[in-house]
Amino acid sequence: MTEHELEQSEKIWKKFIKKQWKMLALFIAAAIVSVISAILVFLWFVGDAQATGLVPATLNLWTIGYLVTFLLHLLFWEVLFIGIPVIIAIAAIYILWWKKLPDEERNEYRSGHLFGKRSRSRDGGGAITFLVNIGFIIKVYLDSKWNVPFATWTFDYLVYSYLWVIIWMVIIFGIPIVIGGSLWLRHEMKKTP
Repeated sequence: MTEHELEQSEKIWKKFIKKQWKMLALFIAAAIVSVISAILVFLWFVGDAQATGLVPATLNLWTIGYLVTFLLHLLFWEVLFIGIPVIIAIAAIYILWWKKLPDEERNEYRSGHLFGKRSRSRDGGGAITFLVNIGFIIKVYLDSKWNVPFATWTFDYLVYSYLWVIIWMVIIFGIPIVIGGSLWLRHEMKKTP
């Protein structure tokens, strides 16, 4: 970010805080309540999952099947108790507050990038990790270790499985990237006199 953009961003934030400090305080309070609520739902679900037998109480008996089932159920309850109310609250804020701001002020916040620009370069890491973990789960399933407790796994199996997944990801995504890059380079070389 250039010095001018940084200065502009500070300026727009100062203006926003002066004019809309009550809404900023409400945003912060809502974020804190949402995080605390998400943690409480997580703790409730962990206790409930053990009490109902959804997952074993001791970790050495867990399997990938238990892990995936646990995560899917947890996701359901988090979306139901936290996600949906947060989406409704965001929609209400948009309708009741943001749309009622004067057009000049709203446009000024937008043009000043009040909430900043996301960096595309740092957003890719999460997707790569997600794909590698999905690949690992597929490999565990293909190896027929879906319902095998983690306590029976060796460290070598874990390391070599992740390595195998990473190699296949490089092959699956690397070959098209190399072909596309070569075609692009060839096209660019032909354009240059």
